Amino acid sequence: MTLEQLRIFIAVAEHQHVTQAAGELNLTQSATSAAIAALELRYGIKLFDRIGRGIVLTHTGREFLNEARGVVARAKAAAQVLNDLAGLKRGSLSIAASQTVANYWLPSRIQIFQKAHPSIELRVAIANTGQVARLVHDGDADVGFVEGEIDNRSLSTRKIEGDSLVVVVGKSHPWIGQKRISPRHFHTTAWVLREHGSGTRSMFEVALRRYGLKLPDLRIALELPSNEAVRAAVEAGEHATAISDLVAAQSLASGALHRIKIDLPKRPFFIVRHKERYESHAEKALLTSFLTRPNNN
Repeated sequence: MTLEQLRIFIAVAEHQHVTQAAGELNLTQSATSAAIAALELRYGIKLFDRIGRGIVLTHTGREFLNEARGVVARAKAAAQVLNDLAGLKRGSLSIAASQTVANYWLPSRIQIFQKAHPSIELRVAIANTGQVARLVHDGDADVGFVEGEIDNRSLSTRKIEGDSLVVVVGKSHPWIGQKRISPRHFHTTAWVLREHGSGTRSMFEVALRRYGLKLPDLRIALELPSNEAVRAAVEAGEHATAISDLVAAQSLASGALHRIKIDLPKRPFFIVRHKERYESHAEKALLTSFLTRPNNN
């Protein structure tokens, strides 16, 4: 049974005339008759009685007519859904983002996208970089945004402009007032860092290697699972941390944190997608909106 056969059956039933139904459907009379005959033969039933020169629905045909109309209506509705999705009149996207991106980079961009496409529902999950990769890999997120590199052959990554790492300390830290701190002094203080799997942490490890250092060379007092927890711990004590300039900006402005003059590299953010998954119109529109927005920092 095909949708075309159902449409033909409905037209013949409504007109109770094969020729008139064929004309409405822009089909030949023989093609219309063949479609009805194929349905009757396939299921071993009679849909119409031939009475004189006309046709009327059988009892079976009358019962089937409502079902046929329902199926065609649902198919039409499904086609409209696809049209709406293609035209961004409806739809949904699942986004996974690592903490720095989710809390400091993403919100303003989401607001702009939602104003342009209010019917597209966005769902955002916040995790660390490794967890975001797993969400995208498993299909639980359509697209991910992270600040750390990902080693997964199933995923594609696209580099975009990101942020910078800064070394900051609390207002009672002994480094405050010193003209410049060299990386060779890093072992002289206790550090508060993000947890394993964090993009911020992995980027700091890369920076340390440039100076011939490794994390075990430092005295790590705390490992915490969020940027906010790290920032609060450093503000409250005599610790140092390496954190995104986006995260530190407000505390630096208020004097709760002080930036140590040492050069750490800028880091890109990455868009993460599964290589084999379909990129919807909504997802394309989202990425276009994010990447064409001025002042991506």
